[in-house]
Amino acid sequence: MVALGLVAAAGTPATAADNVLRADAAVTRACHDKLLPAGTRGTDRRELTSGVDGLLQARLTPIGDTSGDWDLAVFDQKTGAVVAASAGLHATELAESFVTKGQQLVVQGCRYAGPAKTTRLGVDFLALDKTGQPTKPAQVVRVQTPTRQDKDRLLGLDLDLTEKGDATSVDVVIATDADRAKLAGSGLRSSVVEADLSGQSIANAKQDRAFAATATSSALPSGRTSYRHLYEYDYELKELARANPGLVKAFTLPEVTWEGREVNGIEIATDVDNTADGKAVNLTLGVHHAREWPSGEHAIEWAYELVKGYRAGGEIRSLVGKTRNIIVPVVNADGFSISREAEPKGDFSRFDYEMKRKNCNVNDSPAQYRTGVCKANPAGGSRGTDPNRNYAGFWGGNGASTLWNVDTYRGSAPFSEPETRNVRSLVSTRQITNLITLHTYSGLVLRVPGVADVRPPLDEPTYQALGDKMASRNGYKSEPSWMLYDTTGSTEDWSYWATGGYGFTFEIGTVGFHPPYEAGVIAEYAGLAPATGAGKGGNRQAFIDMLSNAADPAAHSTLIGSAPKGYQLQLRKSFQTPTSPVQQSDGTTLPPIYVTDTITSKLAATGGRFSWSVNPSTRPYIAGRYGRAPRGPAQANVVLPNPAGVPAINTNWPVDTTAERVPFHVDGMPKVDNGRFTVSIAWTNPATDWDMYILDSTGAIVTQSASGGTTSERAVLFDPPPGDYTAVLVNYAQADPTKTDDYANVSVDFASPLPTTLGPKEPYQLTCTDKKGRLVGLTDVYVDRAQTVDVGDVCTRSARLAKEHRR
Repeated sequence: MVALGLVAAAGTPATAADNVLRADAAVTRACHDKLLPAGTRGTDRRELTSGVDGLLQARLTPIGDTSGDWDLAVFDQKTGAVVAASAGLHATELAESFVTKGQQLVVQGCRYAGPAKTTRLGVDFLALDKTGQPTKPAQVVRVQTPTRQDKDRLLGLDLDLTEKGDATSVDVVIATDADRAKLAGSGLRSSVVEADLSGQSIANAKQDRAFAATATSSALPSGRTSYRHLYEYDYELKELARANPGLVKAFTLPEVTWEGREVNGIEIATDVDNTADGKAVNLTLGVHHAREWPSGEHAIEWAYELVKGYRAGGEIRSLVGKTRNIIVPVVNADGFSISREAEPKGDFSRFDYEMKRKNCNVNDSPAQYRTGVCKANPAGGSRGTDPNRNYAGFWGGNGASTLWNVDTYRGSAPFSEPETRNVRSLVSTRQITNLITLHTYSGLVLRVPGVADVRPPLDEPTYQALGDKMASRNGYKSEPSWMLYDTTGSTEDWSYWATGGYGFTFEIGTVGFHPPYEAGVIAEYAGLAPATGAGKGGNRQAFIDMLSNAADPAAHSTLIGSAPKGYQLQLRKSFQTPTSPVQQSDGTTLPPIYVTDTITSKLAATGGRFSWSVNPSTRPYIAGRYGRAPRGPAQANVVLPNPAGVPAINTNWPVDTTAERVPFHVDGMPKVDNGRFTVSIAWTNPATDWDMYILDSTGAIVTQSASGGTTSERAVLFDPPPGDYTAVLVNYAQADPTKTDDYANVSVDFASPLPTTLGPKEPYQLTCTDKKGRLVGLTDVYVDRAQTVDVGDVCTRSARLAKEHRR
């Protein structure tokens, strides 16, 4: 690390005082828009020269009064191009990017708003060890491994092995000079299969630049034509709030990220500051996963949609008037900043920061990988936790990794990450009746549960109907999350089961994590070709459908009653929920962890009668499970023999149809009543990978199981229609291609339908406090979905009853 070296604007040597930026006036401008002349009103600047080839980190921290808002931008002095920037809602800023030795820079601080006339500037330069960084295009090479010893030697090199191999070779990603040196020094022979993995990523970036240069506007509500940077998100949030007082409010979530960034959101409602007005709340989240840029774009465009639609009148104005909308475009601010600022690479190697998925938690990495900042460290993008495997919902089970360097690493404990605790805070303190978390890519609208054995909730019929309606707009497939693959620790598998608020995951598009902007954002949002939602309304209309559901009293619960003006009502519920049995990296399993949640929300009484939109008092986790009564016995289980021989390794099914096929038949009424069937296979080594797809008589995939790092696959289909089916078994990878690890026989197990089960009713505790904060009323309230309960004049109930209740 190199110490701060500044020169004053006039070029004189800097003193300690030059670490303080000063501006007598606040001016609402985008600090990152351009380098302004020295002395420009509302700005201060410092000039400096990079002494390293490495990383620049420029920070602002408040001095004394923390209520001000300063922004920060770093420019190349010669070209005027922005190098790094930060535009949060306060005076805590981090601008970070790569620089070269001798590069002349200007750090520009801009006082955007508030009374703080000064802020403290800190600048660090971090020299980077280039031995681990790519100097040539990443390649795929085929390494010759004719013997077991050769394979063991290859595994010991700690290279990025693909799942493509055969009896005598394995394909490997070579991303850095260090990788090349390792392979060359091993004595293993290799040949180039793909000379430049980065080509598509670079081509996408080039296409985006060309589109932005020629398109003056787009069909998006903002007219945007290119992917945003993190500082642009933050700046646009506060500009929307500044330009629309009373309707829009920007806010900061309670916890900063591992790197110290604030996570910002926006709330849109009539009388927006009165958050305790009792309206249903619709929450939209983007960028849990750093590389999934379209998810943030869709989220912020929805904010523009709501503001413009409210001003224009019509359907959206009516819906905004009935609801509250909270939007957090970038949940994983650290990871997104790294991915967005990285040079296009796209090879998914360890140092492909563009394709980073996780956050920046360093604590769970081995000691040798804990050095260096998140943007440049020995572990590259492998370090960190997957935020969407870190929520408490069924955490610790299938569908998340126990290994720190795997993309789906679940973290050390439920809610171990600031990103998930931020979302938990929102959901736990507001009545979030509807939630969409945005991801890329698969063209899916997913709902709970993430694991088939959990069984659907009692809400399944209406839950599915809502998902199907939104899928009819964007052309995606609507299904439970487990049908894609097992997932534990995901957003809605906590939020829905704990609160009853409907939660969905949208997997936007079908062609990449951040494809060209025109197709991956504009077309998908607006419902234009080539998106699957072309002519159907796209994600825009799907979002409107979700908001319409939030505004519908039949989709949630309602409390009515009366309370004096200035009194405050509060709903509270505290409970424990077990995680899954916690799988360990050594193959053992520990008992579930019991996670305590406290759900609270408030209503500010305006005098007289009130109406309060809330989630059901009984959380779905204990309310029961959806089902039906069996009308006959289940079909007898069958074991089907594994066909002779072993198909060749195939990593490209169904384009490459190489696989084994095992037919089986499902009977129906009146002979049997099958509630579900489960098709299972098993093998010996977790480094081997068989995938399984179940096709119906038309050849359509009706269920599948294609996970990795296991010794089994299990595909489930509920209420299977009678007819002929085929299990397709794909040999995706072999631990030792010279000694095939074949699967055992195919088991098809049938089960009767499970009847609907009903659990105990849970109440909210409803309290009322007067203007001095004294408890004046307390009662338990039971309310179901679509039900309206009159709680009467709760604020006049005896405080003595409250005391007795506490005893």
